[in-house]
Amino acid sequence: MELNERQKKHLRRLGHPLHPLVTLGQAGLTDGVAAEMERALTDHELVKARARLGDREARDAAFDTLAARTASTLVQRIGNVGLFYRRNPKLTRIVLPD
Repeated sequence: MELNERQKKHLRRLGHPLHPLVTLGQAGLTDGVAAEMERALTDHELVKARARLGDREARDAAFDTLAARTASTLVQRIGNVGLFYRRNPKLTRIVLPD
């Protein structure tokens, strides 16, 4: 899903007070982590994930892979935390500006 800058800014504003619901440990992106992210995105639409990986390239690769596996959009990455968005077609909780 392609988001314009106004939509990303809106999602960043909504995501600021959230706490990370999903954590990627030293094992990296496992099937269990991907399944938990799927559930969290279905329930909340906007989810923070924390990656406890060694270097920046590993974190970026893990976040990109997680976004691809869950069909979500990586809205923002600051340090070890990434903010992901995926609209729930059955029950939309977040209305995006045009």
